[in-house]
Amino acid sequence: MPLHKGPAKPDERPATVNPFYGEANPVGGMTEAPPQHRLPDGPLAPSTAYQLVHDELMLDGNSRLNLATFVTTWMEPQADVLMSECRDKNMIDKDEYPRTAELERRCVAMLADLWNAPDPAAAVGCSTTGSSEACMLAGMALKRRWAKRNADRYPGARPNLVMGVNVQVCWDKFCNFWEVEPRLVPMEGDRFHLDPQAAAELCDENTIGVVGVLGSTFDGSYEPIAELCAALDALQARTGLDIPVHVDGASGAMVAPFLDEDLVWDFRLPRVSSINTSGHKYGLVYPGVGWALWRSAAELPEELVFRVNYLGGDMPTFALNFSRPGAQVVAQYYTFLRLGREGYRAVQQTTRDVARGLAERIGALDDFRLLTRGDQLPVFAFTTAPDVTAYDVFDVSRRMRERGWLLPAYTFPANREDLSVLRVVCRNGFSSDLAQLFVEDLERLLPELRRQPHPTTRDKDAATGFHH
Repeated sequence: MPLHKGPAKPDERPATVNPFYGEANPVGGMTEAPPQHRLPDGPLAPSTAYQLVHDELMLDGNSRLNLATFVTTWMEPQADVLMSECRDKNMIDKDEYPRTAELERRCVAMLADLWNAPDPAAAVGCSTTGSSEACMLAGMALKRRWAKRNADRYPGARPNLVMGVNVQVCWDKFCNFWEVEPRLVPMEGDRFHLDPQAAAELCDENTIGVVGVLGSTFDGSYEPIAELCAALDALQARTGLDIPVHVDGASGAMVAPFLDEDLVWDFRLPRVSSINTSGHKYGLVYPGVGWALWRSAAELPEELVFRVNYLGGDMPTFALNFSRPGAQVVAQYYTFLRLGREGYRAVQQTTRDVARGLAERIGALDDFRLLTRGDQLPVFAFTTAPDVTAYDVFDVSRRMRERGWLLPAYTFPANREDLSVLRVVCRNGFSSDLAQLFVEDLERLLPELRRQPHPTTRDKDAATGFHH
């Protein structure tokens, strides 16, 4: 979450209030409007406060047209009602809200079964505020288990974590916060994610684990988890090093089980010790819920589990956050119950079909070159064709925003910093009709872009599709 600075110069201008918002004295409402950067001296009528906030938020983008975010932007009205009914329940207070706690336990059991845990009843897990927290928990467990195995050398030895350079920023945060050396497998040519053999070669006696990503945010591709485990099996046979794997399935762990059933990436692989996912991505729940699961209690060190009794009963907790609403967990259970396997399969297949169809339409335009085609995650990346010199991806992003579309443009990391791309994330609610409108808007822009003398952005280091 960004850190916001206060205004450089205090703005004491009051927010303007429409006279009709005032319940008793509409003219007085104009002179009594609150300041914007300090607490007002007195209260406002609820309708006035609501309208002030509501009107300012109208300037936000339309979330349904945001093709940058992986986060769910639509749920059924019944889910909205359930979430409203549960937003005041503190998820951590399992003694006071035992049924909410039971729904969380059921979700963990359902995911353990979905991800083929050897004994779903023995798998352990918890809800989190999202995949970032879930990854932190998984990384902490990996580090603590490594430290136990190397008690004679730690804390002198510095632990490291091996992963592709394409990992989500939460893994960089984990390594920074918990003092773990990140060892990154760079991109190479048209390989935009981790290479299993290169990952194995970076491992040594200080490696706490390897992260495999099921669905890279850069291009939507799956990393080869089975091949990664095989490379680590071979490493163990040669050196005796037993390196566990964590699967960051923030998006793919809620896609692959339904659409790619023959793909082996989960607890069927003995080396996979933990998996995380974002319930608020392809789990189809509004923002605020993630899941972390371990193969068994042996993979989650007991000392990471805390017990508290000051909420009225003795309860274990091993999430980083404490108080948070139960609404998202209830919404996750509702969605599991509502859709089941066949429902999820239908939703994810439709989303993938939209992504593949849209990618095909864009790939047919001479101005663009596809990097991926939306046939793994319903996500694809594309760039301008080699002979396009009048404009770049950042120009496309800016101009599409004029039409309401939030289409991200960005550069790739180490070894492919030369590559700038656009990425489209297709989610439930982004229909084939909306995809058609998107392509029409893109095609409408091209004649204007082709007439440019050169790309608008000269400084590639400062290039971005968005200016907030």
